[in-house]
Amino acid sequence: MELTKLDTDFSKNNKAPYSIIHKLSLYDPRLKKDVLSNAIDFSRERHKEQKRDSGDPYFFHPLAVANILVDFKLDWICVTAALLHDTVEDGVATRAEIRKLFGAEIARVVDGVTKLSKIELPQIELREAENFRRFLLAMSKDIRVLLVKLADRLHNMRTIKYIDSKQRKIRIAQETLDIFAPLAARIGMQHMREELEDLAFSQTNASVKSSLDKRIDFLRSQDNQLVKKIIREINSKFKRDKNIIEIQGREKSIYSIWKKMKDTSVSFENISDIYAFRVICKDVSDCYRVLGDIHKKWPMIPGKFKDYISTPKANGYSSIHTSVIGPYGKSIEIQIRTIKMHELNEFGVAAHWNYKLKAANQLKNDKVSLNWFKELSEIISNSLGTDELLSHTRMELYSDQVFCFTPKGDLIRMPKGSSAIDFAFAVHSKIGEKCVGTKINGRAAPLQTILSNGDQVEILRSEAQSPQVSWLNFTVTGKARTYINKFLRDNDEKEFMKLGRSIIENEFISKNKIFSDKLIDPVLKRLNYKSRRSLFIALGKAEITSSDVTNIILPKRPKLNESIYTSRNKNNKSISLKGLKPGIAIHTAECCYPLYGERIVGLMTEGKGVTIHTLDCVTLERYSDNPEIWVDVSWSQKTRENSLGRIIVTLLNKTGSLNTLTNIIAEYGGNITNLLVTLRSEDFFKLSIDIEVNDINHLNDIIIGLRANIDIYEVKRVKENNE
Repeated sequence: MELTKLDTDFSKNNKAPYSIIHKLSLYDPRLKKDVLSNAIDFSRERHKEQKRDSGDPYFFHPLAVANILVDFKLDWICVTAALLHDTVEDGVATRAEIRKLFGAEIARVVDGVTKLSKIELPQIELREAENFRRFLLAMSKDIRVLLVKLADRLHNMRTIKYIDSKQRKIRIAQETLDIFAPLAARIGMQHMREELEDLAFSQTNASVKSSLDKRIDFLRSQDNQLVKKIIREINSKFKRDKNIIEIQGREKSIYSIWKKMKDTSVSFENISDIYAFRVICKDVSDCYRVLGDIHKKWPMIPGKFKDYISTPKANGYSSIHTSVIGPYGKSIEIQIRTIKMHELNEFGVAAHWNYKLKAANQLKNDKVSLNWFKELSEIISNSLGTDELLSHTRMELYSDQVFCFTPKGDLIRMPKGSSAIDFAFAVHSKIGEKCVGTKINGRAAPLQTILSNGDQVEILRSEAQSPQVSWLNFTVTGKARTYINKFLRDNDEKEFMKLGRSIIENEFISKNKIFSDKLIDPVLKRLNYKSRRSLFIALGKAEITSSDVTNIILPKRPKLNESIYTSRNKNNKSISLKGLKPGIAIHTAECCYPLYGERIVGLMTEGKGVTIHTLDCVTLERYSDNPEIWVDVSWSQKTRENSLGRIIVTLLNKTGSLNTLTNIIAEYGGNITNLLVTLRSEDFFKLSIDIEVNDINHLNDIIIGLRANIDIYEVKRVKENNE
């Protein structure tokens, strides 16, 4: 499959546009010739009054885009959509018109491309996160939208010289390098990526490209037959091998040479492998045999070997790469692959589509090509905000990869820096949600361990586990972070909903009234809430009070100037609040974890109600200038219930030490509700432990008991000023 530059001189041959029908009929058995012919006529007629910057009729552009897609052997739906892709955007047709004349599927692709075109994409900083989100959303629904847009961008880059504004040319070129070339690479379309990069590079770094061109021209002048000579040498080595289909040679692209110079901080003179050669074999076993023959013939350059057949890239790229000191003492890279690998490597998702056409199946069934699109859709649907989506997508698009294996040998690809938690979510979201530990290469390891290439990772699970907020400190992949954030958001809403319902129910009990959820329905419209759930959540967050609700349901309620209200918070302790309306939500601060018996103070916190702190909590210093939010609170004398205290324990890493620790806590009557290993070394463990205790004195007794044990190096209560 070779890409050709379209001859757009149709003035002498009015039938030339229809040649696309014949090309499509050679490989797409489902082609509807009449629909495609009508699309050609429709596009030409609707664009007849428009001109390109080059002065050519505008119709030449959609026809060129369609021919690019035919070169990639994409299906007739995609090609037809390409012919029509600018009609709606330019206002010469409507969505309804396209749907009526050409069907819903073609209309959907055209609509997606139209939406992409209307989004003004930002440059390298990608500050306009909302625009980027809309861009990703539009293309994630159907990969053909992206394919048409890439072909559209390729033709625009081929004709960019006709644009007068230098600033506009640089903006378009930079956008191509930042977004479209990486997207082409991500779906395996290397041929398109390289052309996009070189065309854009000639605009963004014209002087650098000119300099590199001259240097390569000089090398050619020294021996303009070098590539052919090296191909002949390699051919002579394998001339009797019937399992070798073809040997190719080329200079690497200008942009890839410049990028290597930039990334490795070396000069052009020190770039050793500007030549790349390919040996195309019949099957995989031939690839490894040829590799051995090459290493016997020419010395291998250490550190320059990569086996992408064994561990393919994230976009499905498969090949063996090796660099050798080849014929004439030249440092060359040799890529060894099968013919199918070669087509998939160069044309990516388009080649997959071609194989599927031959099998009369649709591309959407191709898992290799569309895995990333599926993950992209999940990230979009689970991300809370555009900045979060942008961060995750940039990580997936631009990061280097790390390759790890499940115990069954399945390959899992992730960005470098991924942890065992990322791995768990990459295998399946349900595994990620329940992970409690991991074994890496057969040895137990913390979940936050950063994974290396080749690690075999086993995830340990528990049905009692759920995602923790601390996991966000140890995850980098979009899938893991969006699932964790979504769980935490949903869980918070559940807690707020239960708290809100409890608040209003207690309010009714205090008035000797019976509460039922249906009593809330008349309140919803008055307070502008769509559902009972949303109102309960608002109550739990202290966005409204129970009085706001009961004043509507029970309008004869007498006014209260001041009250002392006992509220049960989610930690099951009762706190007396003076001078506040009944129904205010109460939460204990996670910076100091106040316990019964300690001196406390309350802060009115937006979205949470009153947050209780210990009187010595350093957080209070931040609010010293806001006395209006301080609340006088004290522990209730009526009820004394268990509370949670958190401690950090450092203990010796030896057999039985953890058992000793838990036994001591149990002996002192404490109940461990959560235990997390935060640090592990050969000598020590560091643990964060939540313990259910009666009061501050109870917790202090446990700490004293732990400190008395020889296996325990350090114990301290978690407060913001001692972490």
